[in-house]
Amino acid sequence: MSHGKTDRTAEMETFLSVACTGSLSAAARELELTPSAVSRIMTRLEKRLGVRLIVRSTRRLRLTSEGESYALAARRILKDLDDTETMLANRGSPSGNIKVSTATAHSRLTIVPLMKEFLLRYPDITLEIDVSDQIRDVSAGHVDVAIRFGHLADTGLHARRLGETGRVVVASPEYLASAGIPQIPADLAQHNCLDFSFRRLEPGWPFRENGQDFMLAVTGNVIANNGETLVELALQGMGITRVGSFHVQQALASGQLVPLLEEYNPQDREAIHAVFIGGKNTPARIRVFVDYLVEKMLNTPLNRDKATGIHTADKQ
Repeated sequence: MSHGKTDRTAEMETFLSVACTGSLSAAARELELTPSAVSRIMTRLEKRLGVRLIVRSTRRLRLTSEGESYALAARRILKDLDDTETMLANRGSPSGNIKVSTATAHSRLTIVPLMKEFLLRYPDITLEIDVSDQIRDVSAGHVDVAIRFGHLADTGLHARRLGETGRVVVASPEYLASAGIPQIPADLAQHNCLDFSFRRLEPGWPFRENGQDFMLAVTGNVIANNGETLVELALQGMGITRVGSFHVQQALASGQLVPLLEEYNPQDREAIHAVFIGGKNTPARIRVFVDYLVEKMLNTPLNRDKATGIHTADKQ
Protein backbone atom coordinates (compact mmCIF):
# COMPACT_ATOMS: atom_id res chain seq x y z
CA MET A 1 0.00 0.00 0.00
CA SER A 2 1.38 3.40 -0.97
CA HIS A 3 1.53 6.28 1.51
CA GLY A 4 2.03 9.92 0.53
CA LYS A 5 4.40 12.28 2.27
CA THR A 6 1.54 13.85 4.21
CA ASP A 7 0.61 10.47 5.70
CA ARG A 8 4.22 9.79 6.64
CA THR A 9 4.54 13.18 8.29
CA ALA A 10 1.42 12.47 10.35
CA GLU A 11 2.80 9.06 11.26
CA MET A 12 6.08 10.58 12.44
CA GLU A 13 4.29 13.23 14.49
CA THR A 14 2.08 10.58 16.08
CA PHE A 15 5.02 8.29 16.81
CA LEU A 16 7.02 11.09 18.42
CA SER A 17 4.05 12.08 20.56
CA VAL A 18 3.70 8.48 21.75
CA ALA A 19 7.45 8.30 22.42
CA CYS A 20 7.46 11.57 24.39
CA THR A 21 4.31 10.98 26.44
CA GLY A 22 4.89 7.29 27.03
CA SER A 23 1.31 6.18 26.34
CA LEU A 24 -1.21 5.98 23.54
CA SER A 25 -3.90 7.75 25.55
CA ALA A 26 -1.64 10.68 26.46
CA ALA A 27 -0.57 11.00 22.84
CA ALA A 28 -4.23 10.90 21.78
CA ARG A 29 -5.02 13.80 24.11
CA GLU A 30 -2.06 15.79 22.85
CA LEU A 31 -2.98 15.19 19.20
CA GLU A 32 -6.74 15.52 19.78
CA LEU A 33 -7.35 12.02 18.44
CA THR A 34 -8.96 8.93 19.92
CA PRO A 35 -6.68 6.30 21.50
CA SER A 36 -7.91 3.78 18.92
CA ALA A 37 -6.89 6.13 16.08
CA VAL A 38 -3.41 6.52 17.56
CA SER A 39 -3.16 2.74 17.97
CA ARG A 40 -4.15 2.19 14.32
CA ILE A 41 -1.52 4.69 13.15
CA MET A 42 1.19 3.00 15.21
CA THR A 43 0.19 -0.46 13.98
CA ARG A 44 0.18 0.76 10.38
CA LEU A 45 3.60 2.39 10.80
CA GLU A 46 5.21 -0.71 12.32
CA LYS A 47 3.63 -2.92 9.65
CA ARG A 48 4.94 -0.71 6.86
CA LEU A 49 8.45 -0.59 8.33
CA GLY A 50 8.44 -4.27 9.25
CA VAL A 51 9.92 -3.66 12.73
CA ARG A 52 8.71 -3.08 16.28
CA LEU A 53 9.18 0.54 17.30
CA ILE A 54 7.67 0.38 20.78
CA VAL A 55 7.24 -2.26 23.44
CA ARG A 56 3.99 -2.00 25.37
CA SER A 57 3.86 -2.73 29.09
CA THR A 58 1.13 -2.29 31.69
CA ARG A 59 2.61 0.98 32.93
CA ARG A 60 4.49 2.65 30.10
CA LEU A 61 5.70 2.24 26.57
CA ARG A 62 9.38 2.09 25.75
CA LEU A 63 11.21 2.42 22.46
CA THR A 64 13.10 -0.44 20.86
CA SER A 65 16.52 0.25 19.37
CA GLU A 66 14.79 0.59 15.99
CA GLY A 67 12.35 3.00 17.62
CA GLU A 68 15.21 5.13 18.94
CA SER A 69 16.73 5.32 15.45
CA TYR A 70 13.38 6.20 13.88
CA ALA A 71 12.73 8.88 16.51
CA LEU A 72 16.08 10.54 15.79
CA ALA A 73 15.40 10.55 12.05
CA ALA A 74 11.79 11.72 12.49
CA ARG A 75 12.81 14.69 14.64
CA ARG A 76 15.38 15.76 12.07
CA ILE A 77 12.97 15.39 9.14
CA LEU A 78 10.19 17.34 10.83
CA LYS A 79 12.64 20.05 11.89
CA ASP A 80 13.91 20.37 8.32
CA LEU A 81 10.33 20.59 7.09
CA ASP A 82 9.53 23.31 9.62
CA ASP A 83 12.68 25.21 8.65
CA THR A 84 11.82 25.03 4.96
CA GLU A 85 8.25 26.16 5.51
CA THR A 86 9.43 29.03 7.71
CA MET A 87 11.94 30.12 5.08
CA LEU A 88 9.29 30.08 2.34
CA ALA A 89 6.74 31.83 4.52
CA ASN A 90 9.26 34.59 5.16
CA ARG A 91 10.00 34.79 1.43
CA GLY A 92 13.63 33.90 2.01
CA SER A 93 14.18 36.26 4.95
CA PRO A 94 16.29 34.20 7.40
CA SER A 95 14.66 33.65 10.78
CA GLY A 96 14.64 31.21 13.67
CA ASN A 97 17.08 29.99 16.32
CA ILE A 98 20.67 28.89 15.71
CA LYS A 99 22.51 26.87 18.35
CA VAL A 100 26.25 27.41 18.02
CA SER A 101 28.94 25.37 19.76
CA THR A 102 32.29 27.10 20.25
CA ALA A 103 35.37 26.72 22.42
CA THR A 104 35.57 28.89 25.53
CA ALA A 105 38.38 31.28 24.63
CA HIS A 106 37.55 31.39 20.93
CA SER A 107 34.00 32.35 21.83
CA ARG A 108 35.08 35.26 24.03
CA LEU A 109 37.87 36.51 21.79
CA THR A 110 36.47 35.90 18.31
CA ILE A 111 32.86 34.73 18.03
CA VAL A 112 31.04 36.92 20.57
CA PRO A 113 32.54 40.21 19.27
CA LEU A 114 31.06 39.39 15.84
CA MET A 115 27.52 38.68 17.00
CA LYS A 116 26.21 42.23 17.42
CA GLU A 117 26.65 43.07 13.75
CA PHE A 118 25.20 39.72 12.68
CA LEU A 119 22.04 40.19 14.74
CA LEU A 120 21.63 43.73 13.47
CA ARG A 121 21.92 42.40 9.95
CA TYR A 122 19.45 39.55 10.59
CA PRO A 123 17.03 40.77 13.31
CA ASP A 124 14.69 37.76 12.94
CA ILE A 125 17.41 35.28 13.94
CA THR A 126 18.11 34.35 17.57
CA LEU A 127 21.34 32.75 18.78
CA GLU A 128 21.98 30.15 21.47
CA ILE A 129 25.72 29.97 22.12
CA ASP A 130 27.00 26.79 23.77
CA VAL A 131 30.45 27.63 25.17
CA SER A 132 32.58 24.59 25.98
CA ASP A 133 35.81 22.97 24.89
CA GLN A 134 33.97 19.64 24.84
CA ILE A 135 32.89 18.41 21.39
CA ARG A 136 29.16 18.62 20.69
CA ASP A 137 27.44 16.22 18.27
CA VAL A 138 26.25 18.12 15.21
CA SER A 139 24.97 15.05 13.36
CA ALA A 140 22.54 14.20 16.18
CA GLY A 141 21.04 17.67 16.08
CA HIS A 142 22.47 18.82 19.42
CA VAL A 143 23.79 21.98 17.75
CA ASP A 144 23.30 23.62 14.36
CA VAL A 145 26.84 24.92 13.83
CA ALA A 146 30.04 23.90 15.63
CA ILE A 147 33.36 25.74 15.43
CA ARG A 148 36.03 23.04 15.20
CA PHE A 149 39.80 23.07 15.34
CA GLY A 150 42.09 20.59 13.60
CA HIS A 151 41.63 17.76 11.13
CA LEU A 152 38.13 16.88 9.96
CA ALA A 153 37.37 13.31 8.97
CA ASP A 154 35.15 12.61 5.97
CA THR A 155 31.88 11.43 7.57
CA GLY A 156 29.09 13.35 5.91
CA LEU A 157 28.79 16.73 7.59
CA HIS A 158 29.66 19.94 5.76
CA ALA A 159 32.36 22.44 6.70
CA ARG A 160 33.50 25.90 5.73
CA ARG A 161 37.03 26.98 6.50
CA LEU A 162 37.26 30.05 8.75
CA GLY A 163 41.04 30.32 9.09
CA GLU A 164 43.78 28.63 11.07
CA THR A 165 45.75 28.96 14.27
CA GLY A 166 49.00 27.66 15.69
CA ARG A 167 49.97 26.52 19.16
CA VAL A 168 52.60 27.90 21.50
CA VAL A 169 54.33 26.77 24.71
CA VAL A 170 54.23 29.52 27.34
CA ALA A 171 54.90 30.30 30.99
CA SER A 172 54.95 33.39 33.19
CA PRO A 173 58.22 35.21 34.01
CA GLU A 174 57.56 34.50 37.70
CA TYR A 175 57.39 30.73 37.12
CA LEU A 176 60.54 30.76 34.98
CA ALA A 177 62.41 32.81 37.58
CA SER A 178 61.79 30.12 40.19
CA ALA A 179 61.81 26.94 38.09
CA GLY A 180 64.28 27.84 35.35
CA ILE A 181 63.87 28.13 31.59
CA PRO A 182 63.70 24.86 29.59
CA GLN A 183 66.31 24.90 26.84
CA ILE A 184 65.29 21.72 25.01
CA PRO A 185 61.99 19.77 25.02
CA ALA A 186 63.44 17.07 27.30
CA ASP A 187 63.86 19.69 30.02
CA LEU A 188 60.04 19.74 30.40
CA ALA A 189 60.39 16.53 32.44
CA GLN A 190 61.65 18.78 35.25
CA HIS A 191 58.72 21.22 34.99
CA ASN A 192 55.10 21.36 35.99
CA CYS A 193 53.21 21.10 32.68
CA LEU A 194 49.56 22.15 32.59
CA ASP A 195 47.67 20.14 29.99
CA PHE A 196 44.21 19.48 28.60
CA SER A 197 42.16 16.76 30.26
CA PHE A 198 40.30 15.47 27.20
CA ARG A 199 41.65 12.74 24.96
CA ARG A 200 43.47 13.76 21.79
CA LEU A 201 44.50 11.76 18.73
CA GLU A 202 48.12 11.72 19.96
CA PRO A 203 49.00 12.13 23.66
CA GLY A 204 51.68 14.63 24.60
CA TRP A 205 53.07 17.78 23.03
CA PRO A 206 54.62 17.76 19.52
CA PHE A 207 58.15 19.05 18.92
CA ARG A 208 60.70 19.04 16.11
CA GLU A 209 64.36 18.38 16.87
CA ASN A 210 67.13 17.77 14.33
CA GLY A 211 64.50 17.66 11.59
CA GLN A 212 62.50 14.93 13.32
CA ASP A 213 58.98 15.36 14.67
CA PHE A 214 58.09 13.58 17.90
CA MET A 215 55.51 13.60 20.70
CA LEU A 216 56.71 14.31 24.21
CA ALA A 217 54.68 13.09 27.18
CA VAL A 218 54.31 15.75 29.85
CA THR A 219 53.12 15.69 33.45
CA GLY A 220 51.84 18.23 35.93
CA ASN A 221 49.62 18.70 38.95
CA VAL A 222 46.66 20.28 37.11
CA ILE A 223 44.71 19.36 33.98
CA ALA A 224 41.71 21.26 32.60
CA ASN A 225 39.06 20.87 29.93
CA ASN A 226 39.49 24.36 28.44
CA GLY A 227 42.31 26.59 27.32
CA GLU A 228 41.24 29.66 29.27
CA THR A 229 41.74 27.81 32.55
CA LEU A 230 45.21 26.67 31.48
CA VAL A 231 46.15 30.23 30.49
CA GLU A 232 44.91 31.60 33.82
CA LEU A 233 46.94 28.98 35.71
CA ALA A 234 50.02 29.88 33.70
CA LEU A 235 49.45 33.58 34.42
CA GLN A 236 49.40 32.72 38.13
CA GLY A 237 52.84 31.13 37.81
CA MET A 238 51.57 27.56 38.24
CA GLY A 239 53.55 26.04 35.38
CA ILE A 240 54.07 25.71 31.63
CA THR A 241 51.21 25.14 29.19
CA ARG A 242 50.68 24.68 25.45
CA VAL A 243 47.59 26.33 23.98
CA GLY A 244 46.28 27.87 20.78
CA SER A 245 47.95 31.14 19.83
CA PHE A 246 44.66 33.03 19.98
CA HIS A 247 44.44 32.24 23.71
CA VAL A 248 47.59 34.16 24.59
CA GLN A 249 48.06 36.94 22.03
CA GLN A 250 47.38 39.70 24.56
CA ALA A 251 49.37 38.06 27.36
CA LEU A 252 52.40 37.62 25.10
CA ALA A 253 52.17 41.21 23.87
CA SER A 254 52.03 42.53 27.44
CA GLY A 255 54.85 40.29 28.68
CA GLN A 256 52.61 38.46 31.16
CA LEU A 257 53.54 35.23 29.41
CA VAL A 258 56.76 34.25 27.62
CA PRO A 259 57.01 31.88 24.61
CA LEU A 260 59.25 28.86 25.15
CA LEU A 261 61.11 26.36 22.97
CA GLU A 262 60.23 28.32 19.83
CA GLU A 263 63.02 26.77 17.75
CA TYR A 264 61.53 23.33 18.53
CA ASN A 265 57.98 24.32 17.60
CA PRO A 266 56.88 22.10 14.68
CA GLN A 267 54.74 25.02 13.49
CA ASP A 268 51.76 22.70 13.44
CA ARG A 269 48.78 24.66 12.24
CA GLU A 270 45.18 23.83 13.04
CA ALA A 271 42.49 24.77 10.56
CA ILE A 272 39.34 26.37 11.99
CA HIS A 273 36.05 25.26 10.43
CA ALA A 274 32.35 25.87 10.85
CA VAL A 275 30.76 22.40 10.77
CA PHE A 276 27.07 21.90 10.04
CA ILE A 277 24.54 19.56 8.45
CA GLY A 278 24.56 20.86 4.90
CA GLY A 279 23.04 20.18 1.52
CA LYS A 280 20.59 21.85 -0.79
CA ASN A 281 18.03 22.14 2.03
CA THR A 282 20.32 23.88 4.51
CA PRO A 283 18.09 26.38 6.35
CA ALA A 284 18.66 29.98 5.31
CA ARG A 285 19.47 31.02 8.89
CA ILE A 286 22.38 28.56 9.06
CA ARG A 287 23.61 29.40 5.57
CA VAL A 288 23.78 33.16 6.24
CA PHE A 289 25.39 32.59 9.65
CA VAL A 290 28.19 30.47 8.19
CA ASP A 291 28.62 32.93 5.29
CA TYR A 292 28.94 35.73 7.82
CA LEU A 293 31.64 33.89 9.79
CA VAL A 294 33.59 33.29 6.60
CA GLU A 295 33.25 36.96 5.67
CA LYS A 296 34.48 38.22 9.05
CA MET A 297 37.08 35.65 10.11
CA LEU A 298 39.14 35.31 6.96
CA ASN A 299 41.58 38.20 6.70
CA THR A 300 44.12 37.06 4.12
CA PRO A 301 43.68 36.28 0.42
CA LEU A 302 45.17 32.82 0.99
CA ASN A 303 42.69 31.92 3.68
CA ARG A 304 39.88 33.48 1.67
CA ASP A 305 40.71 31.21 -1.26
CA LYS A 306 40.79 28.15 0.99
CA ALA A 307 37.38 28.97 2.42
CA THR A 308 35.41 28.97 -0.81
CA GLY A 309 34.92 25.23 -0.89
CA ILE A 310 32.42 23.22 1.15
CA HIS A 311 33.47 19.69 2.07
CA THR A 312 32.41 16.86 4.29
CA ALA A 313 33.62 16.83 7.86
CA ASP A 314 33.69 14.82 11.06
CA LYS A 315 30.61 13.94 13.10
CA GLN A 316 32.10 14.23 16.57
